[in-house]
Amino acid sequence: MRFTSTPRGARLARRLVSHRLDEWGHPYGSPLNETVTLIASELAANAVRHGHVPGRDFHVRLTETPEVVRLEVCDTRTERLPASRPPQDPANDESGRGLLLVEALADLWGVVPRNPGKGVWAEVRRSPATDG
Repeated sequence: MRFTSTPRGARLARRLVSHRLDEWGHPYGSPLNETVTLIASELAANAVRHGHVPGRDFHVRLTETPEVVRLEVCDTRTERLPASRPPQDPANDESGRGLLLVEALADLWGVVPRNPGKGVWAEVRRSPATDG
């Protein structure tokens, strides 16, 4: 799915991820839907805020296997790679907590180079408790 690198694009990405999960049998309000949607919100916001290149969009890929739901958000900014481990004490920062949330919610996450740019991905394990 492709979105404009604007706050509106980030909101639309979040809504479409939640909708797609609902279509796949993970209803709105279920733990898995809420978790993956929150991760999508954070990664899309980061793509807009830190990965924005004028005239270029960001992309969201959502896939599901019997074991995990995987979300990847790609932008075209190559020189702004997020740290694989977010800062440990952002208590005084007014922003910068998005990757802390991703790390807390995802079972795995990371960054991969793309041409052009990068992809930030997160996986959430499926289980009876999260599937809804």
